[in-house]
Amino acid sequence: MKLFDDVLHWEGYGGKFNLAAGRCRLRLFDLSKDTDTTVAQLKPIIAVVNDLPGDNPAEMKKVTLRACISHVATTIVHRFKLDHNRMLIVEYYPRATYGQQSEKVIPEKFEVVDLKWHGDKALFPNWRPLPSPMLETVRELVVSNP
Repeated sequence: MKLFDDVLHWEGYGGKFNLAAGRCRLRLFDLSKDTDTTVAQLKPIIAVVNDLPGDNPAEMKKVTLRACISHVATTIVHRFKLDHNRMLIVEYYPRATYGQQSEKVIPEKFEVVDLKWHGDKALFPNWRPLPSPMLETVRELVVSNP
């Protein structure tokens, strides 16, 4: 069941300077509310995040999602009142092409972000490839919610 599919804005640091503020696309799913699923998940809440196309991190106050993933995860947990122990954060990188004739391809990539939680704050991110069969589940969720 889809809980949220929109742009997530996160606050920065430093008061009025709002350093490291940004935005990303967030797709939030709760597999425990899906009636078609027969297998129970240990982490049924899946947050799929990706940078927005056209965002230029070189601009003032623009940062990539990867640079702020701990802050983004903390924001998601607080804003949606979620239990971080039951949530899986996945960074999604869509397929991209480049070259004069778009002959070069960078395949899509899904990475799980493992975080250490200190109280209600996410710290020390560690990225790893999303293993199968969860990869197929998340890919299906992303494809069905373009």
